[in-house]
Amino acid sequence: MAPARNPLRTCAVGTVSATLVAGAVVGLAPSAQAAPAVRFVDIPGDGGTVLKANVVTPAGSGSHPLLVLPTSWGFPQAEYLAQAQKLADSGYVVLSYNVRGFWQSGGEIEVAGAPDLADASKVIDWALANTPADSARIGMAGVSYGAGISLLAAAHDKRIRAVAALSGWADLIGSIYSGRTQHVQAAALLDGAGAVTGRRSPELRQIFDRFYASDLSQEQNLIDWGERRSAVTYLDRLNASKPAVMLANAWSDSVFPVNQYAGFYEKLTGPKRLQLRPGDHATPELTGLFGLPNDVWKDTGRWFDHYLRGVDNGVDREQPVQLESRSGGGYEGYPDWKSVAATDRKIALAGSTTIHTNVDSGADGGIVLLSGLMDQVTKLPPMASIPLLPRRWAAVWQSERYTAPQRVRGTARLHTTLTPTAESGTFVAYLYDVGPLGIGKLVTHAPLTWHGRTPGQPFGVDLDLFSTAYDVPAGHRLALVADTVDPLYLEHNPSGARLTFSSPENDPSYVSVPLREQ
Repeated sequence: MAPARNPLRTCAVGTVSATLVAGAVVGLAPSAQAAPAVRFVDIPGDGGTVLKANVVTPAGSGSHPLLVLPTSWGFPQAEYLAQAQKLADSGYVVLSYNVRGFWQSGGEIEVAGAPDLADASKVIDWALANTPADSARIGMAGVSYGAGISLLAAAHDKRIRAVAALSGWADLIGSIYSGRTQHVQAAALLDGAGAVTGRRSPELRQIFDRFYASDLSQEQNLIDWGERRSAVTYLDRLNASKPAVMLANAWSDSVFPVNQYAGFYEKLTGPKRLQLRPGDHATPELTGLFGLPNDVWKDTGRWFDHYLRGVDNGVDREQPVQLESRSGGGYEGYPDWKSVAATDRKIALAGSTTIHTNVDSGADGGIVLLSGLMDQVTKLPPMASIPLLPRRWAAVWQSERYTAPQRVRGTARLHTTLTPTAESGTFVAYLYDVGPLGIGKLVTHAPLTWHGRTPGQPFGVDLDLFSTAYDVPAGHRLALVADTVDPLYLEHNPSGARLTFSSPENDPSYVSVPLREQ
């Protein structure tokens, strides 16, 4: 199995450091203009651990709804000051706190473990005792790590009546270990941030070490550890208390892919909203942290205004699933996730193709944080020349040239038959939009790993690619590419291994592409 990639971890630390400098500017710049109602306080968390926090109190007398904002992974307590001031101006008591283990807060990083959830409840207790907060109107929100903690806290503390989880996770294992494949760049980014800005617990260091080492004897322990930190595990509690849950994410989120949020959304039975936009991890929310106009934060405010302040702003009457295509064109509303795709178009993957492993063909999912941001800002996702991909290391199938635009919406699914020459292996499937010159723009992709297979014995594969919204222009075609090496992931192909993709007559191979109503 592939060893840990130390250069990636080093690169991640540098990337995180640059991101944190930006985060510090984001948080600290508004503080110079903050109103006198801002207080910096120490709050005793679980076990007496000191949590560094700030409180923004609205003007006027009487009680006010409370919003609690846990910080993102690796960010300081000033992260939300710009938004906290805006929310306080709207009538909220806003309390933002630095999660344990990071910066000046005490304790060690618990990755949304039991101490973090107990901390959230302690913070609410403190706010009710020390601010004019209304115990019947409590909400939580956050970006990334703060989003995950907010969802989990709502499942464990019934006082929380509304949540806005922005660029977060509902299924931790489904995020960084999807397809039984380590998302190594994402993990290295988190690991590096923890090393730079916090204090990793011995348990967390052990988890990362086992993750990088592909220790199958510890795989179930890793899954169990992740499930305890996933809101989907506590779905019954959320559906019993029914807080109003808003989920927002980016199509190209390279840390917490969209699929795990969409699946979780479908299972919620209380008031809910799902908003998906172009971008990478936390990039759709970024300008709002500077206090600039931002759709995500605007809708977050509307969500809390309705469910905590009783404002009749229509957010409850809008289509609950709001999507913005990566190709532009504004938002599209749907009654539920399954209505996003009206039809499926199958692309046949005919014939039998054998590829060699251990070499990157040039088809890749991009770079964590950066590729999705480029797609968001410039409409330039990762690209590859499809005719020039070396067929020794890449299997390629293409559709016919489309006479009308193809509006891809939802989750593409690959079905094929695979015959490996080794018991363990990995491949990555990519769906490209291919223009007249053969240049492919990445529409979506996903990795898949297997262990314990009999060499030479074929088996069926069903793989969901990461959900997306992308418009393929008329005159273009779609291409399905499979190869075995991608810098985003650890691969598990022994040296010299080969993979054969086939399409038996009684079980033909295809990729099913979900399309919006034309």
